[in-house]
Amino acid sequence: MKNKIIITLISAFALLSLTNSAFSQAKKPTIMVVPDDDWMLDPSRNYTMTFDDEGNTKVVMDYKKALQLNSELNGVMAKIGELFVKRGYPLVDLKSMMDKIETDKARTGVSKIQEDPIDLLSKTAKADITLKLYWKINSIGPKRSVEFRLKGIDSYSSKLIASASGTGPQSFTPETSILLSEAVNAYLDNFTNDLNGHFENLITNGREGSLVVLVRKGSEINLDTKVMFNGKENMIKDLVNRYWMPRNTVNKVFSMDENSPQVLKFSQVKIPLYGDDGFGGEMAYDFATWGDNLRIFLDETLKVKSSLRTKGLGEVEIIIE
Repeated sequence: MKNKIIITLISAFALLSLTNSAFSQAKKPTIMVVPDDDWMLDPSRNYTMTFDDEGNTKVVMDYKKALQLNSELNGVMAKIGELFVKRGYPLVDLKSMMDKIETDKARTGVSKIQEDPIDLLSKTAKADITLKLYWKINSIGPKRSVEFRLKGIDSYSSKLIASASGTGPQSFTPETSILLSEAVNAYLDNFTNDLNGHFENLITNGREGSLVVLVRKGSEINLDTKVMFNGKENMIKDLVNRYWMPRNTVNKVFSMDENSPQVLKFSQVKIPLYGDDGFGGEMAYDFATWGDNLRIFLDETLKVKSSLRTKGLGEVEIIIE
């Protein structure tokens, strides 16, 4: 009897160990740390750039300029990133992504910026969550302290999913990165709990983004045009809205914001994190991959020619030719 109790206890401890191991190895979201807009826009810095957005001048954050001109920024980004790496989060390095974008431009011979640089950064990095960090140093005599704000932004929906703010203790330490690391670390438990909870929700309920289907000017067809499908005629927009979308969203979750012969707009679209790779396997999904499945459906099944364009990670446009 005593041996049976010992064996049972050993089995229970083994099960507990395996359970804890499974939790510790649970997939965590990929993150990228960037300086917050408020830090970038401070009059003493003003790290911004402009670009031509289809005829409209748009001002965006210039991370490349900030990394080149601000000597402490690289150290700060590295220190904060290190805190999350130690907690098991895969880190996408901002500077590495900026360098990759420049390399890709040089390789393809593209010198002129043709899309929103922030959208381009998002698509290159493909981080699940963007961490935006603001900090300010306060000095009293030889002692210094740091105020900070840290925001976790879903890179697909641009929604705030976690936040923390506070002021670290006064210190004689001259290095901003160390002051900031110590201040942020004190708030990380609750912050990472929010990040993990959000990512677990994504695994169950899907990523959130948007889809726009529009008709190119001068096209001979529009979204009210009827095409043959399963032996009967249907309008293109009905096949997209009533057939394709419910079958390719998580729990059929999406909202239609606009429905006209020229434009279909969907928001709060939930897509799976992983899906069919087309060869019998599974791959990570983003909205570009998911949207291309719709383009293929239009092209191959409905014989409707279309093209695809993305904006950042969370918005895809299908343009009917």
